[in-house]
Amino acid sequence: MIEFRPSAKRGHAHHGWLESYHSFSFADYFDPSRMGWGNLRVINEDWVAGHRGFGTHGHRDMEIFTWMLGGELSHRDSLGNGATLRPGEAQRMSAGTGVRHSEMNHGIEVAHLLQIWMLPSQAGLPPSYDQHTIDDAELRGRLRLVGAPAGSAEAAQAAVALNADVRLHIGRFDGPAERAELTLDPARKAYVHLARGRLTASGQALNTGDALAIDGETVLSLHDGQDAEVLVFELQP
Repeated sequence: MIEFRPSAKRGHAHHGWLESYHSFSFADYFDPSRMGWGNLRVINEDWVAGHRGFGTHGHRDMEIFTWMLGGELSHRDSLGNGATLRPGEAQRMSAGTGVRHSEMNHGIEVAHLLQIWMLPSQAGLPPSYDQHTIDDAELRGRLRLVGAPAGSAEAAQAAVALNADVRLHIGRFDGPAERAELTLDPARKAYVHLARGRLTASGQALNTGDALAIDGETVLSLHDGQDAEVLVFELQP
């Protein structure tokens, strides 16, 4: 089963300094048919105005992954971590027993990002943080394994280890020569989110913000990209 989820069906919020599109129910956007997919709970596409941001707030028992698409965002947290996130940088924060953090855009340019929440494999873990820069060459014309479950065989090849039963791949495709196939476990779910550009995924034409919810399939094919950047999640049933 492959269900096409067009960008226009996402939830939308505009707070002046923050514009967001929600793939799943979040804050004031509620759709009982969009409560998540497998153990993927949130994909928010955010645009944060310059000199604004998310003030200090807390999370518990959630695996939070941030992927920058444009601009810069400065991170500070109660674990003592401080970093500036730029395009091509992956950030993983395990909220565990509790963490407080802020994400601020100190520049003039709008910060553009995806914030992703995944249900952790285990509640009550110690909070932790990781960040990794991924070069364009690692993503070009292929699916790069960016996140894999901590302790799994694939974790050593992934950019970050996740405290969640999720495998996250990111790729960039432009032109007919750049294509990829991913073998899927039909007993698990998968989710495809096109962050930018155009791409054909298993016969379905996708535009920016479109998605595919997948269940029971054995292969995902990606081709005919036009300045495409795509995230693919392998998820729990």
